[in-house]
Amino acid sequence: MVAPGPTPDHGPIRDPRATRSGQVARSGTFGCVDTPRRAWLIWGVGLAIYVTAVFHRTSLAVAGLAATDRFDLSASQLGTFTMLQLLVYAGMQVPVGLLVDRFGPRTVLTAGVVTISLAQAGFALATSYPEALVARVFVGLGDAMTFICVLRLVSSWFGSRQIPLVTQLTGSTGQIGSIAAAVPMTWALSELGWTTAYLLSAATGPVLLAALLLVVRDTPQERHHRGHPMSRLTLLATLRASWAQPGTRLGFWVHFTTPFSAHLLVLLWGFPFLVLSEGLSETVAGLLLSLIIVAVVASGPVLGWVVGNHPWHRSTVALGTIAGMVATWTAVLAWPGHAPLWLLVLLIVACGIGGPASMIGFDVGRTSNPPDRMASSTGIINVGGFVAAVVAVFAVGAVLDLMTPGSSDYTPVAFRAAMSVQYLLWGLGAAQIWRYRTRVRRLLGREAVEGGSTMVG
Repeated sequence: MVAPGPTPDHGPIRDPRATRSGQVARSGTFGCVDTPRRAWLIWGVGLAIYVTAVFHRTSLAVAGLAATDRFDLSASQLGTFTMLQLLVYAGMQVPVGLLVDRFGPRTVLTAGVVTISLAQAGFALATSYPEALVARVFVGLGDAMTFICVLRLVSSWFGSRQIPLVTQLTGSTGQIGSIAAAVPMTWALSELGWTTAYLLSAATGPVLLAALLLVVRDTPQERHHRGHPMSRLTLLATLRASWAQPGTRLGFWVHFTTPFSAHLLVLLWGFPFLVLSEGLSETVAGLLLSLIIVAVVASGPVLGWVVGNHPWHRSTVALGTIAGMVATWTAVLAWPGHAPLWLLVLLIVACGIGGPASMIGFDVGRTSNPPDRMASSTGIINVGGFVAAVVAVFAVGAVLDLMTPGSSDYTPVAFRAAMSVQYLLWGLGAAQIWRYRTRVRRLLGREAVEGGSTMVG
């Protein structure tokens, strides 16, 4: 149907579809029709690969002490594993997006499965810190090739109203990999040892690769979709065109602003903050951090439904999520003494919702760019959240070191000051979201005046 005017928070939705008995029109990117069963099967294989990638990404979180003993590491060297892996992941998003546009998601996803499986096997067999560091770099490289490919498959196989929900399901369900890394990996390390535990995790690769090669097609019409060959000048032009699109910039800043607080807590500083600043026991602190994953999984489908049914209010949903995080963090940091447990639970839930809210950025980019720039714009947007996470993690550490020089016995006052650096990132991100959504609305208003119409499938 035709919407009554432009949809403000994004560009025209280019893939309206009709529904018929026994058939549902699939993704507008390639204008094809297929049965739902095939689409869900392909998505299921892609999702399994993404869940496994998240497992590999977070498997070191429960192996810190074992890694310290195996490689004789200092605390800073151990932290380098995570930071370097994140930097590789973020740095590869744009190149991977360009590769997907050129060679299709099936080919790039195949390379990702092979890379991450071999890297995890190398990590299992590594006996020195440099060898382990190289292995984690390639884990980050293979990880970077998964999520963008799955999103591209979603856009190629599902109808426009389904895409936001399936995107949210992808992002939230993927966090099952974190849970698998926390529980089974802990048992495997203690019962089977380092080498066997990591080799077993790497052994999932051949199984997933076989399923990928047998089941996945890039589009309903093509097993392998190939874009036009690109010269260096063409690649640069594609990136410039993607970044010049206000919808891409809006998506970037949505993804920059919404998930970094959860990353900050889960990756490094959540446990010491809850124990040293809020006076919780280690057991309760661990349970609270696990609640983030529950919040992500539970809120993802809800946000997906809201965005799918009200696409013109997507940036408003993102700003509301940011406001919720700011409000709960302010209440916790301003509370005299230790914050009550119920308030800390609200804080964890608010930060967890930020993860699914970041998926809104990808949906904005999808509907703001033509099909041949979809993956490259997704890569640009995906950089935002990880850049913000790295900045936040380093900034909190810098403030803690400044306020407690030469000591790791961080005080509640130091933690309150350090966690306050988040306000700078929220302020910057919210201002940019407001700025670019205004530009998008102005642009769509001009298009409507000139006779363009916005279609909502």
